[in-house]
Amino acid sequence: MIIYPVLQILDGKCVSLERGEVSKPIIWHFDPVEKAKEFAQSGASWIHVTDIDSLLDNESNEELILEIIRQTGVPIQVGGGIRSVAQADHWFELGVGRVIFGTLAVTSPFIVKEVAKLNPDQVVISLDIWQGKVMIHGWRDSGAIDPADFIFAYNNIPLAGIVITDVDSSVDELESTLEQLTELAEIATSPVIASGVVQKQSDIDRLREIYNVQGVLVGQAIYNRRIEIDGLFNE
Repeated sequence: MIIYPVLQILDGKCVSLERGEVSKPIIWHFDPVEKAKEFAQSGASWIHVTDIDSLLDNESNEELILEIIRQTGVPIQVGGGIRSVAQADHWFELGVGRVIFGTLAVTSPFIVKEVAKLNPDQVVISLDIWQGKVMIHGWRDSGAIDPADFIFAYNNIPLAGIVITDVDSSVDELESTLEQLTELAEIATSPVIASGVVQKQSDIDRLREIYNVQGVLVGQAIYNRRIEIDGLFNE
């Protein structure tokens, strides 16, 4: 399993979002580039970066992300507001390893499939679920598609992975979240990357037992030191 340390960037700062609530971010007071370097030095094989500003149609954090690429030497997968072929190509030209499509993967799947076919194993799609509905536009709107149907629509496309996030997940509801993740992972032909389900080390251990879950995003649990990064990426 690949453990992806997460950097969610808003206005140049690292943040965490509780249940997708962008209006009340948790702000972490450290430099994103220095934190990315720490991940790299600790053995991370990938770093997951979400540009929250781009997702909200604000000014991009492109220069900051480029600095992360330059200073870490670790492949980066970038998401947040990538809604065209041109934007995806731009990120590839800048040196990112993978691009992540969220809204466009729901609203214009034919475009995302074409990008994936032209760039095999360099495209990740993001499936954000809230109360059983697929969410788009930065978790603000629901799309008219069932999560399982969304997965089926991308089967046998050369994706690098599918990030599955239960936006409404909480510690008290973890069992239902893992059940949903298990069901969706079983029908996917691409590797699944779990998101929003890790509070402690034992949660990662449980994910290892789920078929086709081949990666996990970990952010807030690292920042609040519920999970230590020493040895985390070498397991």
